[in-house]
Amino acid sequence: MSGYCDSAPGHEFHGPYHDTEYGFPVDDDSVLFERLVLEINQAGLSWLTILKKRPAFRVAFEGFDPAVIANYGEAERARLLADAGIIRNRLKVNAAIENARRICALQESHGSFKNWLDQQHPLDKTDWVKLFKKTFLFTGGEITGEFLMSTGYLPGAHRETCRVFEQIAALGPPWMKSS
Repeated sequence: MSGYCDSAPGHEFHGPYHDTEYGFPVDDDSVLFERLVLEINQAGLSWLTILKKRPAFRVAFEGFDPAVIANYGEAERARLLADAGIIRNRLKVNAAIENARRICALQESHGSFKNWLDQQHPLDKTDWVKLFKKTFLFTGGEITGEFLMSTGYLPGAHRETCRVFEQIAALGPPWMKSS
């Protein structure tokens, strides 16, 4: 991901994401769910588009609380599909709602989405992708890989010479614990 380390710093949208979020370990299930939804919505679009729409996503998805989204019905689905501030794609909206339900089931069985991720780790990318395809909707190789890199479960978010790499290493992301 060295290209991102070169181009993101100083950029209005990419810079803050690169410097404070991308590759950092995440403990909060709402943040994990947000990242999954954003990665799903990025499919076929630029990450810049998603970062620009992120505030609208947070409002539309009520802070990304999986328990809230899991209870969405047809009225909420219609509201989301009519919201020009987000990506109005039926498959992506349906995936967000269904994945919230699946995350709630994982929270019930494992205590949290993060606990479930931690209990699966370490896996290589191929095995993560198989697991995500079995567990969630709309999660192919790129979506799964970016989600896991962005949340510290797979390496590659930053090159070792990036100024952010040391900050992340000090936090001990899961991928570093398995090396």
